[in-house]
Amino acid sequence: MDKILAVNSGSSSLKFKLFEMPSEKVLAAGLTERIAIEGSLTTIKYGDGQVYRSKEPISNHAVAVEKMMKLLLDLHIINDYQEITGVGHRVVAGGEYFAKSALVTERVIEKIKKITELAPLHNPANLVGIKVFKQLLPEACSVVVFDTAFHQTMPEKNFLYSIPYEWYEKLGVRRYGAHGTSHRYVALEAAKLMQRPLKELKLVTCHLGAGSSLCAIKEGHSYDTSMGFTPLTGITMATRSGDVDVSLIAFLMNKLHINSIDQMIYALNTKSGLLGISGLSSDMRDILEVAHTNHRAQLAIDIFVKDIVKYIGQYYFEMGGLDGIVFTAGIGENSSVIRQKVMDELAFMGVKADKTANEDLKGSRIISQATSKMTIMCIPTNEELMIARDVMTLKKKNLKSK
Repeated sequence: MDKILAVNSGSSSLKFKLFEMPSEKVLAAGLTERIAIEGSLTTIKYGDGQVYRSKEPISNHAVAVEKMMKLLLDLHIINDYQEITGVGHRVVAGGEYFAKSALVTERVIEKIKKITELAPLHNPANLVGIKVFKQLLPEACSVVVFDTAFHQTMPEKNFLYSIPYEWYEKLGVRRYGAHGTSHRYVALEAAKLMQRPLKELKLVTCHLGAGSSLCAIKEGHSYDTSMGFTPLTGITMATRSGDVDVSLIAFLMNKLHINSIDQMIYALNTKSGLLGISGLSSDMRDILEVAHTNHRAQLAIDIFVKDIVKYIGQYYFEMGGLDGIVFTAGIGENSSVIRQKVMDELAFMGVKADKTANEDLKGSRIISQATSKMTIMCIPTNEELMIARDVMTLKKKNLKSK
C-alpha cells in the first residue's frame, strides 16, 4: 500500500489530494486559497466527513506547503511523513520538452524554468511546490505531470500556425493546449462507459469551466485542441475572450489609448468572455439565473454554446466522424442546461438527448438515448487521480531500473 500526494500549486493557491494506492481511496483533500493575499483560507476534508478550516495569513507557497504538511500530522491523517511514498505535481506548461510525465531531476527543473514564459503565473508556483516538497519528503518519489504533455501527439498540421516556420524553429511558437490531464482522464473513462477500446474511438472531450478547452481525441491520442500557444485562445471562457482577430488588438489599443500590450492582454484575459459580454458576472450560474430577462446574459450563453458546437463540428470533419462527446469540469459537469443546449444544436447530426439522464447529477453517465448516432457523456474529471496513477507508474519503473 502506498500513500500518494497529488499537488496542484496555482498562482495564488495550493490544492492537494492524498490517495491510498492502488485502491485509489481518497484519504484527504485540501485547498489553501489567497496565498500572499489578505484573507488566506485553508480547508481540509478528511476521515468520515470531517472538515478543518482556518483563516490566517499565508505569505507564500513555501509557507502554504509547510502548513499543509503539518496539518496532515496534527489531524492524524498520517502519523509520519515517511508514510507518503510519492508526490505528483501538476505543472501547466511543459513545452516540447515533455510528452509525458517525468521524475523530478535537476535537469527536469531547469527545463521547466526555461519555459516559464509559457505559463508565467503558474510554472514558478509549481516549481516552489516541487522544491519544498522535495525538502520535506526527500525519500518520496517525486513526479511532474504536465497539462501540455497529452497534446504533444498532435500532428504538425494541427499545432503549427501559418506564420514564418523559422519562428517555430527558433522560438517554439506553436499550439500547446492545456487541460491535458483532464482530457486524458475523461477519455479513458469514456471508453469504459462505452465498453469499447479507446484506440478504436473518435472523441471530443469538452472541459468547460472558468477556463475551457475542447480536445479531439483519435485512437487514444490528442489530435487537435482549442487552446493555443497560451490558454487565452479557443472558445469563450469566464473572463477570457477566446479566439479574436489579432488585428483587432492593434485597433483597440489605438482607439482606447492603451499603450501597453500587457495591458491589452490583461483585458482579454480578465475582462472579456462571459463577463465582458454579459456585463454581470463571469459565473455561468449567475448568468443562467437572469438570462430569461436579460438580453446580454442570454447572448453570453448563446455565444458560449455556439463556440462549443463550432469546435465539435470542426473536429467531426477533421477526424472523419465522431463516436462520442464528453462534458466535464465545473460547467460541463454541473450545468444540465448548457449540456442540453449543445445537444439540441447537434440534433441535425443524429444526437438524441436523454433528458432524464442529463438532469441527473450522479457521477459518470451516458446522457444520450440508445438510438443516438453519437454517445454523449457527462464524466466528472479527476486530474488528481490521474496524477497519482502517473506517480505509481513512474515509481514502479524507477524501482525496476535500480
